[in-house]
Amino acid sequence: MESFKYMEKYGYEQLVQCYDKTTGLKAIICIHDTTLGPALGGLRMWPYATEDEAILDALRLARGMTYKNAAAGLNLGGGKSVIIGNPGTCKSEELFRAFGRFVETLGGRYITAEDVGTCVEDMEYIRLETDHVAGLAGLSGDPSPVTAYGTYMGMKATALVAWGNDSLKGKNVAVQGLGHVGYSLCQHLAEEGAKLIVTDINQENVDRVVKEFKATPVAPDRVYGVECDIYSPNALGATINDETIHQFKCKIIAGAANNQLKTEKHGDIIHEKGIFYAPDYIINAGGVINIAEELKGYNPERALKKAAGIYDNVLKVFKIAREQEIPTYVAADRLAEERIARIHNIHRNYLGGRNRG
Repeated sequence: MESFKYMEKYGYEQLVQCYDKTTGLKAIICIHDTTLGPALGGLRMWPYATEDEAILDALRLARGMTYKNAAAGLNLGGGKSVIIGNPGTCKSEELFRAFGRFVETLGGRYITAEDVGTCVEDMEYIRLETDHVAGLAGLSGDPSPVTAYGTYMGMKATALVAWGNDSLKGKNVAVQGLGHVGYSLCQHLAEEGAKLIVTDINQENVDRVVKEFKATPVAPDRVYGVECDIYSPNALGATINDETIHQFKCKIIAGAANNQLKTEKHGDIIHEKGIFYAPDYIINAGGVINIAEELKGYNPERALKKAAGIYDNVLKVFKIAREQEIPTYVAADRLAEERIARIHNIHRNYLGGRNRG
């Protein structure tokens, strides 16, 4: 891919390719924007088919983190990193320590954490080589429960907009992806009395949720067309695409997956269809809120309280969308971009040796 053209189009700062012969590490670190502070974003490990696929994923995810952090009111920029490899077979202490050394060379411009394919234990190996890592054992740890809680609160806010009542009792919710976040989300939904329709590529995950929450299972390729009130994507991104978009029979789309829209046109189509879409980086910000709390001294109660604020943030996005007559994905971007612009303007003032602009 023509990465410089892509970076110019979307305002990226830095793209770093990292290779270590001894461990076989092939990683990409992407920093999108540091106007608000150091770039924070997790480390994803995935068996990408090509290097271009890995680079594009890092680019898209890093930009999403800029918007997520800005809209959540955090003083953090956006970044992301990926390791090319199978997380089930390619992990080692040496691999993650090698990655940690590359993070250290960036001098604090990028802070890493766990993401798809990585875990708290992997972060502990990275910490042996750099202080610029979060989501550590004994501190904020696994961000999934807070991500799920924030998603649940955002789903309730979307229900309030769609139906005039934020109760999810009796609502049919199709949950795609039953990993750490999806499972925790199902817990919250089941406790409120929602009826769960679930799917995952891992049958053990499906069996667990069916048994514990009396959920109805469906095949992975059937979830898009099921009759439901809410479709909740909680796996990988781009599940709102040309193949799926005309299958949806839901009133709301609200889930924790990143980059749910394959392209902007898909956001326009679901808006035209009258589907209430809670933009992904608004509703799934609980995890990064949790990690941001660790950076200033972790307090779990404070983290949950701040994640609950996603409810109000979702309502704010729908208010902007309604007043400006635009789709919610555009409204979310405007919310984030306006905050970045405001802080950028005050950074024009030179602070001598303390200049952070």
